[in-house]
Amino acid sequence: MPVKTLFLIPGLFFLLLSGVSAQTLFTVDHNPVSKEEFLKAYNKNNTGQKPTSASYRDYLELYIRYKLKVRAAYDAQLDTLPGQRMELQNFRSQVAESYLKDETSLDRLVKEAYQRGQKDMHLSHILITLPKSPSPVDTARAYEKAMSAYTALKKGRKFAEMAMLFSEDPSAKSNGGSLGYVTVFTLPYQLESLAWSLAPGQISKPYRTKGGYHIFRNDGERRSLGRVKVAQILVAFPPSPTAAMKVDARHRADSLYALLRQGTDFATLARNNSGDNLSYQQGGELPEFGVGRYDSAFEATAFALDRDGAISKPLQSEFGYHIIKRLGRKPFPAEMNEPATAQLKQQVLNDPRIEVSRKALLDRIMQQTDFHRADISELDLWAFTDSSLKNMGLSSFRGLSWPTTVFTFGRQFYSVKEWLDYARAARGQRVGGAQADKELFDRFVERTAQDYYRNHLEDYNKDFAFQLMEFREGNLLFEVMQRKIWDKASTDSAGLRKYYDAHKDKYWWEQSAEALLFTCNNARTAEDLKARLQTHPLSTWRQMTDSSGAAVQADSGRYEFAQIPNSSKTAPEPGTFTPFSTNPTDNSVSFGYILNVYRQRAPRDFRDARGFVINDYQAFLEDQWIAELKKKYAIKIEESVFKTL
Repeated sequence: MPVKTLFLIPGLFFLLLSGVSAQTLFTVDHNPVSKEEFLKAYNKNNTGQKPTSASYRDYLELYIRYKLKVRAAYDAQLDTLPGQRMELQNFRSQVAESYLKDETSLDRLVKEAYQRGQKDMHLSHILITLPKSPSPVDTARAYEKAMSAYTALKKGRKFAEMAMLFSEDPSAKSNGGSLGYVTVFTLPYQLESLAWSLAPGQISKPYRTKGGYHIFRNDGERRSLGRVKVAQILVAFPPSPTAAMKVDARHRADSLYALLRQGTDFATLARNNSGDNLSYQQGGELPEFGVGRYDSAFEATAFALDRDGAISKPLQSEFGYHIIKRLGRKPFPAEMNEPATAQLKQQVLNDPRIEVSRKALLDRIMQQTDFHRADISELDLWAFTDSSLKNMGLSSFRGLSWPTTVFTFGRQFYSVKEWLDYARAARGQRVGGAQADKELFDRFVERTAQDYYRNHLEDYNKDFAFQLMEFREGNLLFEVMQRKIWDKASTDSAGLRKYYDAHKDKYWWEQSAEALLFTCNNARTAEDLKARLQTHPLSTWRQMTDSSGAAVQADSGRYEFAQIPNSSKTAPEPGTFTPFSTNPTDNSVSFGYILNVYRQRAPRDFRDARGFVINDYQAFLEDQWIAELKKKYAIKIEESVFKTL
């Protein structure tokens, strides 16, 4: 069943949100342009000069001309062209995602990660597990066991003893529950928040997650070690190694270490000898990591290397013997500068903790879109859902039917049929029971909310609405100018010639020269090209530059002195090269070869002036067109509002 749209005049909803009291600066054909829109456009295009009444007045005339052209484009229905619609939709899809974030909660998560990242925390842990779908009996058993461990700890029992006695984490039997040092982004966010709430020596109360009950102790803190990048050679133990196998692995590791001490390339040895299938092809390089990612002894050795290039002695772990080479060390940012903020923001966006921000966005969407659940029985809906999915012919049940509304968002309402379609598509996610149906229904609401908000984003976000309007009108302006001005100016040969004949006095050559101009991607390319030009016939310049591909751009013609690259600023002479001129933005180098010089001012003929004539003729046609549009469309400026600028 298609989504039904409630009747509302297009655009009215946004006007209600943005406030009907928005000040209108001017109208074109009774279409209002607000003071806010004008100032956004002005500030975006202002070059940094202090605004004045005169600059506002000048820009107002430009903006009115712009709006007149856009009005003409709408009247010509250019916005209905398939190309216009497709480009607008593509732009909308690209830009909308950047607005589907709750920036307040995201900024809070970034700042929180920065604060937590200032230290590493040594943790001990006890885990009492829960089955995947725990019964009340399972939950009670796990809770009682967790409380027994917690009570014993509070009475002074040693944490390692209690971990080996109570913890269902398999590693606790060997490490006494010690996790070693961890840092921000190491633990799941819920558990990280629990750990970072503890003072040194403090023990947490049992904390429940889906996996079970957790007890943490803060065993100590230190300043963050940051992140390190290393390469490793792993001499791996075979499965179920014997003592002799381990000794053999140690001897091979010692031999490799000796070769490294003699200067053998680390990456080559890693590619030929390392048993780490994930890293050996990259010369043993591992992704950059912080504490809490690998075995604590491996991390301690990696962070203890005192310089880039330093290599550790063979280190034994349960996997074999590791030889570690430090490639780089990066301290945790000491201040929240722009690079640090950008890096942490990216880590937050890629971490499950972003669900906190998504939840905040969902809550905001629910409020802004006026979400309402229908007054229907959830138990009846779950029963109808179960029966309908088992019997495809069922279309009504206990007063519910396919068209029955289950909830509304803003101007749209959603039916039982749409919920059933979603539940049918997610059949593999349904495990039965009212709770499972409720969780699936909540996901349906969340997905629908996000889709509705995305599709109506301009109704709720003024910045997005302005950006979308700006793109739409910019595209329309290009289309209407192409049709009304640019194409006509470039193809109207008679009009161009007539305009040139009437304005010959405008088109003059200042001091100029016939020249070959060259732009090279760097100074070395420029020097090589100049040397070849000096030793080969000048008539072969085109073959030389074409053979250089994209490294060289070249052209020939008559140019005014100001157009010729010349870092010395001296008047060019025939038969000479101009000095190299370097562009600081990309380090490209330009120079010219002067063929002939014209030192006297002279008129341009029509061919030489054609480019200037086209530009001037375009402006002439545009002024004529604007005069017609001003007669066609009424313009009213609210001077009282203008004065408030």
